[in-house]
Amino acid sequence: MEEKEIKVEIPSEEYGNLHGLTRTLISNMIEGVTNEFTRELQVNGVGYRAQKQGTKLVMNLGYSHPVEMEAPEGITFDLPNPNTIIVRGINKEVVGQTAAVIRSKRPPEVYRGKGIKYAEEHIRRKEGKTGKK
Repeated sequence: MEEKEIKVEIPSEEYGNLHGLTRTLISNMIEGVTNEFTRELQVNGVGYRAQKQGTKLVMNLGYSHPVEMEAPEGITFDLPNPNTIIVRGINKEVVGQTAAVIRSKRPPEVYRGKGIKYAEEHIRRKEGKTGKK
């Protein structure tokens, strides 16, 4: 296989900050094609679960109705178990945005830890009321 290289040049110093951005975007495009980007989410809570119906993600999050989400183009959902969602795709930005939209459907709450959180995220728990003194 023949090695090719991409050079990023800037026309003047006033566009210097775009140089690094452009280089990183090109690097992410190449990495995304060779290794898929993934983002893992965990669903915590009694009765909270996720399931896949075709390309749709259907989540029961304690609302009166199930929350349905269609996968954007180039994104796939994997569900190894009902409490884990893995978002996969070749575009890092779309993978991150899709994971953020899923998390926003029921963000983790600090008292009981219920909700959707990133797998690597640590939720700082708060102490509840202690009662009468």
